[in-house]
Amino acid sequence: MRPRAQSDEESNLHRGATSHVPSHRSLVLLASLAAILLAAWLAGGIAERWALADLRRTAEATLGLQVGVLAAEMQKQTSLPLALAADPEIAAAAEAAPPADLIGRVNRRLAQVAEATDSAVIYVIRPDGITAAASNAGSPGSFLGRDYAFRPYFRQAMQEGAGSQFALGTVSGRAGLYLSRRIGSAGGVVVVKIEFNGVEAAWRASGDGVFVADARGIVLVASEPAWRFTTLRRIDGDERRRIRDALEFGDAPLDAMPLYAMPLYPVAGPEDLVRVGQGARPAWAALRLAAPIPGTAWRLTTLTPLGRTVERERVQAWIIAALVTGLACLGLTALAGRGRRNRARLARASAQRDALEARVRERTLELTDANRMLRLEIAERRRAEAERERLGRELAQAGRLATLGQFAASMAHEINQPLAAIRSYADNAAILVRRGRAEEAAENAVAIGRLTDRIGGLTRQLKGFARRSSAKREPVALSEILHNGLELVEARASAARIPLVVEGARPGLRVLGDGPRLEQVVVNLLQNALDAVQGRTDPRVGVQVVEEAPDRVVVAVRDSGPGIPEAVRAQVFDAFFTTKSDGLGLGLAIARGIVEDCGGSLTVQDDPAGGTVFRMALAKAAGLGETSGLGETGVAGPAEATT
Repeated sequence: MRPRAQSDEESNLHRGATSHVPSHRSLVLLASLAAILLAAWLAGGIAERWALADLRRTAEATLGLQVGVLAAEMQKQTSLPLALAADPEIAAAAEAAPPADLIGRVNRRLAQVAEATDSAVIYVIRPDGITAAASNAGSPGSFLGRDYAFRPYFRQAMQEGAGSQFALGTVSGRAGLYLSRRIGSAGGVVVVKIEFNGVEAAWRASGDGVFVADARGIVLVASEPAWRFTTLRRIDGDERRRIRDALEFGDAPLDAMPLYAMPLYPVAGPEDLVRVGQGARPAWAALRLAAPIPGTAWRLTTLTPLGRTVERERVQAWIIAALVTGLACLGLTALAGRGRRNRARLARASAQRDALEARVRERTLELTDANRMLRLEIAERRRAEAERERLGRELAQAGRLATLGQFAASMAHEINQPLAAIRSYADNAAILVRRGRAEEAAENAVAIGRLTDRIGGLTRQLKGFARRSSAKREPVALSEILHNGLELVEARASAARIPLVVEGARPGLRVLGDGPRLEQVVVNLLQNALDAVQGRTDPRVGVQVVEEAPDRVVVAVRDSGPGIPEAVRAQVFDAFFTTKSDGLGLGLAIARGIVEDCGGSLTVQDDPAGGTVFRMALAKAAGLGETSGLGETGVAGPAEATT
């Protein structure tokens, strides 16, 4: 029977521990909720930025395409007035009293040309401003006999030889671009009117808002008919009267276009994101981009709807961040609870030992009881040892799971590289096909297939990692590893005009290791080198192969970047350590692990010529294999990149 003092002490200890449980649980719950909300907010902002960046890239491509199509259409029609002005019959029709049969022939010819070129109307104006011939001579709204001396395009052509004006037709009431040309030295003007109905219909079918505005900010052509003849800036009274007198836009009120800035949007400025209204009420948000149309004073603007793209990405990021943070908080709470239980158990054990010592002192003569207490203590220690071994096994399992997670992150990191190369090869192949260079396009297609196999190899590595814990070591051709690695970064280096130089890659040289994983290391080192020389005045990236000993090969990746500070150099291979604003800090840590699994080493040092050198030392395989890829000395640079 234990002493009463011991029982009271343990009861007080238990009551004290129990009284703190509710308040502690409340604090943990509040802290977890705050962490989940903060993580969701941060993840939502990041996802929103990524979604907008992707939408911007798509909108910029669409803008360039729309500008090119419209410029090509206008350029095709620009040469037509010049060709017609040089025709002798058209020049004769512009004289004071041309024969009636000549006018009839010219009318028919103009109608044929208008139909062939998809022009709205073509007509000839005498020097006094009266229309002498027209392609619509036989229609009810014929231009024959009408006076166009007041039109700016007529006066400009008579004075300068050529003119243009976008305006509403006084007869047809349809808007279009009038292109005019003076007819020789005898006078008179030939005019071609272009209407953009087909272009506007194509814009509407695309789903984006598209419009063209002149230098005054007046919308001339638009996918939405209600936008036509609205303004992007305020038109003063004198300018409005001049537009009315020239009958440019009829009775259009020239109201402001319903675009509303979004200055409080968290991830972009008011110039990029606007709300497009229906009347005076905002209706939908859009990304606004504009570009000039070559050869004109016009600017084409696209309004790409945000729709639910950004909102969907933000909500998905919220959900993922909340789940991950919630699981992390749950794990931390479980660990904290285990710690509290261990401390309580240790406190109870301490109290029991104190009581045992008191009883031993009180009952020194009771040897039997002392031996029994000693056996109990031995049994407790055995249980503690068993518990320690169990915890060790759990920690080992957690370490394996952490390694598997790190390797999975590496796979996601490395798969992005061949995907970027595939995109580059695909774009180049499309350009080569349009240029008729089918053989070179076929080479790009073969390269795409090889990169696809590369991605498949990476995913097979991930599945293989789950089944085994040791790295594969077999003889692999070093030149093939370098060739495949350079292939993944060649497009980026070519676009940045950074030369890639490879030296000393002897044909047939083989090393021990896992070929795809060593390619992963080479690609990571080359990508880091390209990042280091980005923006330098004289960027250089080189790969040098040196056989330092009969059984040792060193692959050195050099760059002419700013170098790595000595204080940071010892940490570059630590997991999650990075000097990049958008880096994960996994690349070099995983690269060193791969090289060490292959029996080699990966180190970093300063280059005496300036920059950084990463040295990958590998064991040389016995014997020679087939030659592949680079040969004795290979050089790849911007000039050799696929066009």
